[in-house]
Amino acid sequence: MDFLDKKAIYLQIVDYVCEKILLGQWPPGDRIPSVRDLGVELEVNPNTVMRTYDFLQQKDIIYNKRGIGFFAADEAAERIKSYRKEQFLETELPYFFRNVYLLNISLEEIEERYKAFIETEFDATKID
Repeated sequence: MDFLDKKAIYLQIVDYVCEKILLGQWPPGDRIPSVRDLGVELEVNPNTVMRTYDFLQQKDIIYNKRGIGFFAADEAAERIKSYRKEQFLETELPYFFRNVYLLNISLEEIEERYKAFIETEFDATKID
């Protein structure tokens, strides 16, 4: 995994784990990789993965069965979407609005490009 300089590594791993859950690769109720296994896979210190898992437990996205391992929570997908939406609205959207204003981009152009993006990247019938 290639890490970015602008964001803490454990938070980038949070995004990675959340993506695996949202894509159904780590379904709710299923065991997810151990701290050591994920550390080896991503080539990071197990303490960094543990920090990631602690963070995700606080958000009720994963849970720990003592002596068995970590599991994706039943409501993980909904909690991830809620967490990511909150993060987007607080951090990314203000930056986006600033650029829209400074570059004098019309809302019509944004809407047109958004629709084109959805058509090319996603099946629009599957978007919630």
